[in-house]
Amino acid sequence: MQPFLKHSRLSGLCLTASLAVTSIIILGSPDAQAVPSFSRQTGAACSQCHTQSFGPNLTPFGRDFKLGGYTMGGGSGANAKLPPISGMIMGSLTHTDKDQNPAPVDGYSKNDNFTFDEASLFYAGRIYGKVGAFSQLTYDGVGDSIALDNTDIRFADQTELMDTPITYGISLNNSPTVQDLWNTTPGWGFPYTGSAVQPGIATAALIDGGLEPSQAGGATAYTMINNLLYLEAGAYGSFSTSLQRGLTGILSADSLKLDGAAPYWRVALQQDWQGHFFALGHYGMSADVLQPNTFGDSSNGADHFTDVAFDATYQYMANPKHIFEVKTTYIYEDQNFASSRSGGTGNTGLNTFKLNTAYTFDQTYGVTFGYNNITGSRNSNVYADLLNNKPNSEYFTAELVYVPFGKSGSYLNPWLNLRTSLQYIGYSQFDGTGQSVNANNTFMVNGWLAF
Repeated sequence: MQPFLKHSRLSGLCLTASLAVTSIIILGSPDAQAVPSFSRQTGAACSQCHTQSFGPNLTPFGRDFKLGGYTMGGGSGANAKLPPISGMIMGSLTHTDKDQNPAPVDGYSKNDNFTFDEASLFYAGRIYGKVGAFSQLTYDGVGDSIALDNTDIRFADQTELMDTPITYGISLNNSPTVQDLWNTTPGWGFPYTGSAVQPGIATAALIDGGLEPSQAGGATAYTMINNLLYLEAGAYGSFSTSLQRGLTGILSADSLKLDGAAPYWRVALQQDWQGHFFALGHYGMSADVLQPNTFGDSSNGADHFTDVAFDATYQYMANPKHIFEVKTTYIYEDQNFASSRSGGTGNTGLNTFKLNTAYTFDQTYGVTFGYNNITGSRNSNVYADLLNNKPNSEYFTAELVYVPFGKSGSYLNPWLNLRTSLQYIGYSQFDGTGQSVNANNTFMVNGWLAF
């Protein structure tokens, strides 16, 4: 075992144990909360922005804060004058129904892994005037690497046209949909926690995590008209190989690289009827992608991917004691493998469907059920490494969450936030096979601390 990995496993054990002990201790501490830099800046509790008081899932108020460029003020005193810096650590215990063979990561066990998953430093808040940012630098405790993580830098302003309020802005970000306001898109979709030692399916659409934050960057312009119609358009391009090495310290031979600009678009309609929030939208991306292992060499041409997606959201927010949510998205990807090592197979299609529903009590206790289904046609060239040469996967996710902090008037405000969760993933299909797939079923205990 490598010395660092041995140390990392021990650190993960200590971290997960300490977070678990902390959560047990504070069970008897009602309405205990503290929040990081966004709350210090606005003076608002995290529960105003997040349905479960902590985590990516946003309320209508949280979406407005993001739409406005992270610049909303309102905080007072010494806390509001501090720079918008926050930190985060995350650890977990992962168990699969059967041992993974080989072990999921060198230096880790085939099962029952305690992991120090990540530590992050954030700049999150106003930069100057109408410019704000959410930017994350992350240390990967499993991979032992540091990289620029999700980043969204915005300019936003407001105006009126014929008495119609309009918000408009520009986003500079490093991953398609990380700038999105709704938790239906891949950037901030459910589940919100995971670990690198979990089994994972091999196939996903390009827009569904195919471009890592350290690989590409883009600019989009957006507008929200009358808090009803949202429009956004822009494009992404790959960072240079030298910049990717600088952002991550490494450059994987399997990294994807865009050949030229990749257009991205987004349109959505939303409406809030006395606490019943609805949103219906469409988003997509079209990209030429260079084959892996070329490091930007386009002499052999590029593959082409067109992703077309539809999504919907419903939130019951009339009574914050009882919040109900349903979110769904469907992505169709047209794949043209014209030049990759797949052998020039022509067009194939990939379908991705996601649905999750959640109930949160008092913005403290939550239960979420998720369903994911991925299908595609059999292709011995494209899916040569998958059983049955098909990308089909189907799985269900159940999660219980306890978030003791994040409400107004909480203890240690605004310096602490904790989210603990129990998560179970059950597979009925896994990368083209339905046989013995329950060996991949995964149980995870997670602790997530922000300060």
